[in-house]
Amino acid sequence: MTIRADPSAKDRRDLDLTARSMVEVCFRNTKIEDLHAGVFPQTASGDWSDVKVVTPFGEIAWNELSRISDAEMKELMVEAVNRVFTYAAYPEELSTLAGASRWDPAELDERLMRTVHRKRRGDGD
Repeated sequence: MTIRADPSAKDRRDLDLTARSMVEVCFRNTKIEDLHAGVFPQTASGDWSDVKVVTPFGEIAWNELSRISDAEMKELMVEAVNRVFTYAAYPEELSTLAGASRWDPAELDERLMRTVHRKRRGDGD
């Protein structure tokens, strides 16, 4: 196993731009937009306990509601994988920022970093 040094400041800037570009190109403009479209409910209580979905089979509390079906999730993941694959094959042509230039800078994900640390210690293989 090769252990790399943590990224330098320049590498972090380059990785930030790549991450935002990759997410914009490979995930933002996918089926997630269809799932995001439509009317989103409002809550007066702030904790969503006052929102429910009425179905022919009964009511579902908003906090217990799955907002994406298994079929939608599969379709989204297949599309995302195919787009990431295409991005990885053609990074020079696709690594530009449009709307993502206004997004917050990328940060290291704490949960994934725990995996990195475990693997570096050798107890996560």
